[in-house]
Amino acid sequence: MIELSKTVIGIAAGVAGRRQHHTSGVTRGGLPNLNDHKAIERYFLQEIQLGETLISKGDYERGVEHLANAIVVCGQPAELLQVLQSSLPAQVFAMLIIKMQELGNRSNTESNEASKMISLDTAGDTSSTKFENSSDAVLIDDLE
Repeated sequence: MIELSKTVIGIAAGVAGRRQHHTSGVTRGGLPNLNDHKAIERYFLQEIQLGETLISKGDYERGVEHLANAIVVCGQPAELLQVLQSSLPAQVFAMLIIKMQELGNRSNTESNEASKMISLDTAGDTSSTKFENSSDAVLIDDLE
């Protein structure tokens, strides 16, 4: 059985809420209100626990999905990834990295589409600022 809870929950209080978000408060895709520190912390802990439970039962796909959700709202994802790397079996951690890359690619695609829509909407308006996405890849630091 994986001893993920003790390690991850031990650092959760210091990791989950340090990231400040500036959003409209509208939740998308099941994420908590990113302006609500308590909601983020609850969501983070819930996703870590669900991920751990599913992985311990052998449901790696769904478990990794929940861990990825926790990483998305984490204030210090590199540190959390280091903890997960030392706690998870190598093949499960590799699945997690792939999932994070997929989420990053999806986010970049959505960002590019939004930029194109803004450009189309402001094509005739010379006073508007057009947005460009400067990042085409997600970089995950400190994995080794």
